[in-house]
Amino acid sequence: MNAALIRAVRHYGWPVITGLLAAAVVLLLFPTRTQLPPVVASGPEPEIAPLERSEGPVSYAAAVARAAPSVVNIYTTKTITQPRHPLLNDPFFRRFFNSGDIPQQQRMASSLGSGVIVDDNGYILTNNHVVAGADQIVILLFDGREAEATVIGTDPETDLAVIKIELPALHPIPAGDPHEARVGDVVLAIGNPFGVGQSVTQGILSATGRGLGLNTFENFLQTDAAINPGNSGGALIDAHGNLLGINSAILNESSSVGIGFAIPADTAMRVLADIIQHGRVLRGWLGVQAQQLPATAAARLGLNPPRGLIITDIHINGPAHLAGLLPGDIITHINDQLVGDGRQGTNLIADLLPGDTIHVQVVRDGETIALTAVAGTRPSGS
Repeated sequence: MNAALIRAVRHYGWPVITGLLAAAVVLLLFPTRTQLPPVVASGPEPEIAPLERSEGPVSYAAAVARAAPSVVNIYTTKTITQPRHPLLNDPFFRRFFNSGDIPQQQRMASSLGSGVIVDDNGYILTNNHVVAGADQIVILLFDGREAEATVIGTDPETDLAVIKIELPALHPIPAGDPHEARVGDVVLAIGNPFGVGQSVTQGILSATGRGLGLNTFENFLQTDAAINPGNSGGALIDAHGNLLGINSAILNESSSVGIGFAIPADTAMRVLADIIQHGRVLRGWLGVQAQQLPATAAARLGLNPPRGLIITDIHINGPAHLAGLLPGDIITHINDQLVGDGRQGTNLIADLLPGDTIHVQVVRDGETIALTAVAGTRPSGS
């Protein structure tokens, strides 16, 4: 038995050893991955709020194709009179130069901007500063056609203007609702930056309700979509090609820094309707001058939240005066809406039409008083 075992080892030993060595080499050269057992957390699993899944487009070409034909390039020219040297106006020096009657030199200045076609009749919304003082306004359409435009009316208090062209087969832009837009929504800016031709930039809605102190009435949409000189008056649209606002301002006058501002579309459309119907914008008027109450003073008065407008002056026989408001009254609510600051309060009243009822809640001598006024017509420039 022992002899047979020895013969078996001699016969099979080397093949077995060779196979073991080969297996070891294979394991060294091609190590297998170790499968770790799954980690099981102790205790109940944390609840994670499900994300709202929205099917965002891979491309915004459809939105651009829908809105771009409505955005126009605006080229304006104006005559600028160059002042002559002050010495030529002095009677003493005029005797020497014999040029006192030389007419002042004039030159032509040109500028550019953008606009948005808003209806089939050829009405175009743009910024007031784009067309202010222009002697000639030329419109270049998306399809290459050109036309001269006439100014129908302007509203410097919102920096909006309405101009008109006479051309057939126009493409009004689809209207959107800026009140439904949310911070973080994708937006696109379409315009004519630096005169290079119609261009599209993409970003998100960064904030709403911004005030910069540039205009009397402000409720800007803020975006990081690149807005540059020449974009003024162009369209800010949503991801579906609907108009959200009229591009109006940038922080840097020479180039975009990722902070641009647009006038909400509903504000722009109201200005358009008033100018077409009345020749000017009609706004409600309360007839007071007020300033924001400091938060510390509001807190000491027990206002919750600590906000309010303190009336500093009242127009005699104005709506507020006839309603019984007094200097020193602190306005806390207008038509049941909290008054956050002077700009917001002004906008709340201006959004009303003359003749509308204004419910005003004020604090006077520590007591809350409700008064009712009838909105008047806001005087121009007041």
